[in-house]
Amino acid sequence: MPADISQPQPARRSVLKPALTALLLLTVAALLYLERDKLHFDWHTLLAQARLASLPKILLGIACIYVGYWLRSLRWAILLTPVKRVRALDLLPWQVIGFTIVGLFGRLTDMSRPILIARRTRTPVATQLAIYSIERAFDLGAAAVLFSFTLALAPRSMPHHDAFARAGVASLAGTFFLAIIALSLRFRGEHVARLAGRLLAPISANLAKTVADRLLDFRDGLQALTTLSEFLYVAALSLLMWIGIAAAYFFCTHAFVACPPLATLSVSGIMLLMASSIGGSLLQLPIIGWFTQIAVLAAALHAFFDVPLEVATACGAVIQIAMSLSVVPAGLIFAQITGTGLRAAAHDTSA
Repeated sequence: MPADISQPQPARRSVLKPALTALLLLTVAALLYLERDKLHFDWHTLLAQARLASLPKILLGIACIYVGYWLRSLRWAILLTPVKRVRALDLLPWQVIGFTIVGLFGRLTDMSRPILIARRTRTPVATQLAIYSIERAFDLGAAAVLFSFTLALAPRSMPHHDAFARAGVASLAGTFFLAIIALSLRFRGEHVARLAGRLLAPISANLAKTVADRLLDFRDGLQALTTLSEFLYVAALSLLMWIGIAAAYFFCTHAFVACPPLATLSVSGIMLLMASSIGGSLLQLPIIGWFTQIAVLAAALHAFFDVPLEVATACGAVIQIAMSLSVVPAGLIFAQITGTGLRAAAHDTSA
């Protein structure tokens, strides 16, 4: 009997997801309808600016993103070395497929990458989850270092210079704080996990257990780096990858040669745009998330750099295509070659 009672739950979840998406779409449509008289948007200007954009620069931006997938594969192979030696080239298809799943089904399916790699390499899923945790940490650290130094050294001619400079200094301080936490987990991981569990237990026992388990996963990932040279190598790969992501933003914005604010956007401005984009993509929903991300980018360009809304929207669309959707063709090809069902892999992650 208990088994029969529990069976309807997956069906209920599968009904809730499209219902929630439909509700969000209806809400957005209703808001747009109510505000239709206040919106002054020239679609002809958007299309004209899109046609004037430099295709070679956009392709350079997409190339930077593809190089990033190779760097991710190389970094993952290094972190996996203590358990099993795997070539970065063997991991590349699964990185691409994983990011294709995220692009099509939303940010919540990001866990598909460690699950797919675990199956491909015949290693425990727990091992791949530990590597995933350390990958996220290195991404956070590399992005924070890049943002911090760039914003702290922002030119005085940049709008809101003082606020951005203070944000850069605060971000750098936060990066050092996170580094201290990482070192504490590396050498006293069990103690830190127990302490976090005790502190969170009065709030929620499930939350306390989840956080403690995640901290131990992170500790296990850190222990894969047994020497200082390995740590520095992985850190350098992470920083290089994020420089490549920044370069992709640079090429995509500078592709709009007919719009001076975009064609001359500074490196500090690129960092600010990246920060806005990352914040907007944390809870990205399937399909509708493409448009919310474009809206976030357009709003940031319009508010911070006085880019006309139509041009900002066109630029946001180009950035979204380069960052999240350009991987889809390669992902579909790799999925066909490997016999991987994208929908099934996404379901395994969210189930």
